[in-house]
Amino acid sequence: RPESYAARFRESMQAVFQVTLDFALPQPCPSCREPVSEGKGLCAPCWSRLSLIEPPYCMRLGIPFAFDPGPGLLSMEAIASPPAYNRARAVARYDDVASTLVHGLKYSDRLDLSPMMGRWMARAGRELLADADALVPVPLHWRRRWARRYNQSAVLSRAISAICGVPITHGGLKRIRATPQQVGRSRTERADNVQGAFLVPPDHKVEVAGRRLVLVDDVLTSGATVDACTRALLRAGAAQVDVLVFARVVAPARSPI
Repeated sequence: RPESYAARFRESMQAVFQVTLDFALPQPCPSCREPVSEGKGLCAPCWSRLSLIEPPYCMRLGIPFAFDPGPGLLSMEAIASPPAYNRARAVARYDDVASTLVHGLKYSDRLDLSPMMGRWMARAGRELLADADALVPVPLHWRRRWARRYNQSAVLSRAISAICGVPITHGGLKRIRATPQQVGRSRTERADNVQGAFLVPPDHKVEVAGRRLVLVDDVLTSGATVDACTRALLRAGAAQVDVLVFARVVAPARSPI
């Protein structure tokens, strides 16, 4: 049909234009802003400085071990203070490169970073996503969302969902109390700060009850926020809650078990 020939011609011209544009104006590295010669993503120096979290790691918390202690072993943190969630996974340690990407998405309207970050998160959390029923973005209070104009956790959830096909439940979890920023607070203060801040609305419990959920956020620091979210989801009848983040804070020195 003439329409199909025209459509293919437009697609071909768009592809040629994109290749020409990429050649003439290479994409900048989202971390250091230096041109990236091939494709989109981090430049080689920034990629080498991104501290990816790969096995071996604690099967519960997802924090890396210094060496492989054997399958199924837990970290001392997981044994001493088990979290409310089942498992947590992260792409990378929260270092300089990872923090640049997170801050760019969160505070600088760099929504163009979400496909790349979501792709890495889908890879890091593939075992969580394999049997998940829904993704749950960590919600913002409506005042903060109005000021920021978007929820970075929801943006990442959309990118992950587009890759793995797991649907998102946007109304399943609400932040009902505006809490001060967690930055600068101790672990205990962080936990107290988010106590009672999250709730599953009664008319949305059907989206949660009996389901295996993956809670999505950008950074895991002390775990207070995702723990409070998990407890709210479990109280509403969730069968299981896992946590998937882009970066997590990891202590520089850590015993293997």
